[in-house]
Amino acid sequence: MSDVIIMDHPLIHHKLGIMRRKSTSTKEFRDLVTEVAMLICYEATRSLPLADIEVETPLTKTIAKEIEGKKLCIVPILRAGLHMADGILNLIPNAKVGHIGLYRNEETLEPVEYFCKLPSDAADREIFIVDPMLATGGSAVAAIDLLKKRGISKIHFLCLIAAPEGAKRLQAAHPDVNIYVGNMDERLDENGYILPGLGDAGDRIYGTK
Repeated sequence: MSDVIIMDHPLIHHKLGIMRRKSTSTKEFRDLVTEVAMLICYEATRSLPLADIEVETPLTKTIAKEIEGKKLCIVPILRAGLHMADGILNLIPNAKVGHIGLYRNEETLEPVEYFCKLPSDAADREIFIVDPMLATGGSAVAAIDLLKKRGISKIHFLCLIAAPEGAKRLQAAHPDVNIYVGNMDERLDENGYILPGLGDAGDRIYGTK
């Protein structure tokens, strides 16, 4: 079974607390999405394999470390995942970026795919799927299904907040994918929204509510 890694860093909880406030402005909310994603990424990349390389410093030659292999690819689930991707790119500017477009059918609460574009060498990379909310888990499961159908196996999922129901569904569907969560909230409401949550992340990022 995959691990659900819940962040315990004070900065993450402080910033999530600001994001939850309905009085937080669109700009501030957007900036905080980027910042929290960067902090979660720091933890999610802890176990990446390293290789020794020889480098020349201003004084001498030495053995240093670099991330081994073809490195990383960030795949935001559109549209709310885009600003999480920006935060991760601040840390890993050479990462490639793919995109998956899903929207939630408001009656069935199930995801509907409308777009998928990935780098040609995505199967050789560590993939980080990012989406601010893990609510019912439908979008996360569907996104990972799409990647696996394309032969991609090294997958991680990062989100700002999650509901226990969504985390359990994702674990059951993809027990090989670790889940990195800024905070595990209480539950879903009758409409499939996270409680206490922070509202609709896409609307709050783009000011479209």
